[in-house]
Amino acid sequence: MKPFFTQHRNSALLCCLLLLFVAGCGSDPDVAPPPQPGQTQTLRIGLFPEQDIFVQKKRYTPIAEYLSRNTGMKIELKVLRRYGNIVESFRNENLDGAFFGSFAGAVAIKTLKVEPLARPDYALGGSTYFGVIFVRKDSGIKNADDLKGKTFVFVDQTTTAGWLLPLHFFYKQGIMDYQHWFREGYFSGTHEDAIYDVLNGKAHIGAAKNLIFDQLAKSDSRVRDELEILAVSPKVPYNTLAIRKDLAPDLKIKLKHLLLTMHENQKGRDILQAFGAVRFQETSEDDYKPVFHYARDIGLDLSDYGHHNKNR
Repeated sequence: MKPFFTQHRNSALLCCLLLLFVAGCGSDPDVAPPPQPGQTQTLRIGLFPEQDIFVQKKRYTPIAEYLSRNTGMKIELKVLRRYGNIVESFRNENLDGAFFGSFAGAVAIKTLKVEPLARPDYALGGSTYFGVIFVRKDSGIKNADDLKGKTFVFVDQTTTAGWLLPLHFFYKQGIMDYQHWFREGYFSGTHEDAIYDVLNGKAHIGAAKNLIFDQLAKSDSRVRDELEILAVSPKVPYNTLAIRKDLAPDLKIKLKHLLLTMHENQKGRDILQAFGAVRFQETSEDDYKPVFHYARDIGLDLSDYGHHNKNR
């Protein structure tokens, strides 16, 4: 029989090894404890279409997987095929949050009472964008009078760049009834389609997000060579993750912390680089002031917008 001291020493050593193993498992940044009883098992996050929906989902999936690994929750991305009615879409799809564009975010803040958490900060574009109104260089369009009788392509009634900017532009140009000023006005559904509709002559003038405009200009020289910008909007927040306010407070804090610290670890940096961003930046309701200001100028009630926009 082994002496008691030897047995005691071996038992102590085994305990230490077990403690080190448990501690090591808890320190892995990609391993989260299982959800507590009663905690939401799945978070449904919406994506509104600004370009090809398959491309968009592919871009956001690694971020969703990163959040899932680090929260122990299943993050389910729901790509909405059109902007449509924000309130209706959010509720019908049982979403817990969404990456809202600036106008959709402003409407969601006022109607759904969502809480903005963070938005991507891009190496060249920063964390904001602006809307652009553009025409073909050979269109001869320079002012409001030149616009009369032309065709205008919007994106959707829930975008700053593709809807609110044009309305404010008309207001500043003294065009009080754009539906009678233009021969036709229609919605393309995506910023990308609005740009190509003007480029290809389907519409005389259009509006879109500068980031999509610049992105296409890099891959298609015709956008740069054949289109010119007539007007721009103030800078507004880029697509921001905003979540419902009744989500568990500790989960909201965790999600926000994970996004804001992604750039501090290698896995997070790799995902951000593929996404095209350098970090996520904290976002609050105050960042939407330019949207609120534009809406107020043209008499648009954002708190009721989700309802009267239902049947556009």
